[in-house]
Amino acid sequence: MPQTAKTPHLIAGQWGAAGPVAQDVDNACSAAEMAFASYGWTSAAARARLLNAIADAIDARKAEIIAICTEETALPEARIAGEIGRTSGQFRLFAAHLLGGAALEYRHDPALPDRQPLPRPDLQMIQRPIGPVAVFGASNFPLAFSTAGGDTAAALAAGCPVVVKGHPAHPGTSRLVAEAICEALAACGHAPGVFGMVQDGSPEAGAALVQHPAIQAVGFTGSHRVGRILFDLCAARPVPIPFFGELGSINPVFILPAKLHQDGGALAQGWAASLALGVGQFCTNPGLLVLPRGPEGAQFLEQARMALAQVAPQTMLTPDIAKGAWAGCTALAALAGVDTVLAPSGTGREMGPALYAASLVDFLATPAMAQEVFGPVGLVLWADTLGQMETLARAMPGQLTATIQMAEGDTEAARALLPLLERKAGRVLFNGFPTGVEVADAMVHGGPYPASTNFGATSVGTLAIRRFLRPVCYQNLPAALQGAVPGLPGKG
Repeated sequence: MPQTAKTPHLIAGQWGAAGPVAQDVDNACSAAEMAFASYGWTSAAARARLLNAIADAIDARKAEIIAICTEETALPEARIAGEIGRTSGQFRLFAAHLLGGAALEYRHDPALPDRQPLPRPDLQMIQRPIGPVAVFGASNFPLAFSTAGGDTAAALAAGCPVVVKGHPAHPGTSRLVAEAICEALAACGHAPGVFGMVQDGSPEAGAALVQHPAIQAVGFTGSHRVGRILFDLCAARPVPIPFFGELGSINPVFILPAKLHQDGGALAQGWAASLALGVGQFCTNPGLLVLPRGPEGAQFLEQARMALAQVAPQTMLTPDIAKGAWAGCTALAALAGVDTVLAPSGTGREMGPALYAASLVDFLATPAMAQEVFGPVGLVLWADTLGQMETLARAMPGQLTATIQMAEGDTEAARALLPLLERKAGRVLFNGFPTGVEVADAMVHGGPYPASTNFGATSVGTLAIRRFLRPVCYQNLPAALQGAVPGLPGKG
C-alpha cells in the first residue's frame, strides 16, 4: 500500500511529507503556474496524446487500484472496475474531441478593407486555457469524480495545469492514480508541475487552495455546505474566479396517471432499485417521487416498500456520510405530515433503504422536507391533481435531473410539465431513472442553483472542457505570428 501518511503531497513531480499547509499549497500552485507557461501553449494533438497516455496508465494499474479502493471505500470490486473504465474512457473521449477541433470554437471574419463607411479588420477568435485549476476530489466516486475525474480531465484537455485536493476517504487510491498521471506526463515530455496533489483534509487547505492567486477556476463535487463556503471564498478574492460546484440534488420523478396504470408494478421495482443503488450515494439518486393519489398510487407505494425491504443494510462510504444519512432520516420522520413507510435498517456505518410519504401540499409548505438526504432514502409525494404537479415543478429549486414517466395518454400533461422542468434541471429524462450518467458528447451533469453553482456548465461530457477556456479575439494578427497561437491555422 502506498505510504500516503509519510509522503502525502505531489508537488512538481516529487512526493513529499506534509509541512505547513499554506506553504504546501503555495508550492503546488506555484509549480502549476510555472508549468502553464509551456503546457498552456501545447497543441490539441499534444494534449490528446497526454490524455490517452493517462488513460493507458490508469488501466495498467487496474488490479492495484481495485485492491486498495475496495479496502478504503467498501465499494464492491465490480463497481470499482466499472468506474476505472469510465475514468479512462472519459480521458479518451476528451482526446478524441480535441482532435476533432470543435473544442476551440475557431471563428474568422476576414478583413473588409473596402467596406463603407468603415473598413473591417481581420478578426480571429479561439478558446484559450485560463490557467491553473483547483480540483476537489469527491468521496462517492473515488475515481470518476476524484483525482483523475472529469474536472481534472477537462482542465488538462483545455490546456490548464491541475492541483488536486485529494479526498481523505481514499488517499491510497488517489496516490495510485496520481502516479499514473505523473508517468504519463513524463512519457509525453510535459513539465511535472502540470499536475500536483495536496492530501490534506483540513478546511485550511481548501481555503488556501481556492484563494491562491495562481488558481483561475475551481472544480468541486460535494456537499452544499462546503461548496457554498468555497464559492463565497472564490467570489471574495481580489480577482474573483469561477467556482464550478456540483452540490447535490433530490432529482424529482413525476409519474403520470396513464403510465402508473400501465406500468405501475415495473415502475415501483425500477424506482426502488435506482434509489437503493450504491446505498443511495449518487448525486443523481431519485430521492423524490411524485405520485397520483388513489388506489393505484397506494399499490405502487406498497410494491416499492416491499422491494426496498428486501435490500439488506450495506456499508456506506464513510462514517460521516452514514451519520448524516441517519440524522437525515430522523429529521424527516419527525416532520409534521410525513409518514414513515419503511424505517431504515442497520446500525452505524451500515444502512438499509428508508421510505417516507407526504402530501405535495405539505411538502410545498415545509422547506425542510426538500433537504437532500445522501443515502438510500426516498420521499413519495401524493398529488391530487396534475395542476399540483405543475405547481411543484414551478416551485422546485434547481436540480441535476428531473424525470417524467409517461404513457401515450399522458402526452398533454407531459407537454405542460416539460417547459417547467427544463428551467429547473440540466437533464430531463423520460421513462427512465437518473442514476447512471452516460459519459458522452451530449451529456449535461449540472443545473440551476443549488444543484450547481454555474447553470451554464456541465461536469460530464465534452462540454465540460469549455469551463476552463476563455475566448480571445486576435485582430489583424500579423502573418509572422499566425502560427504562434495553438489552434489558429498554421499551428494545429
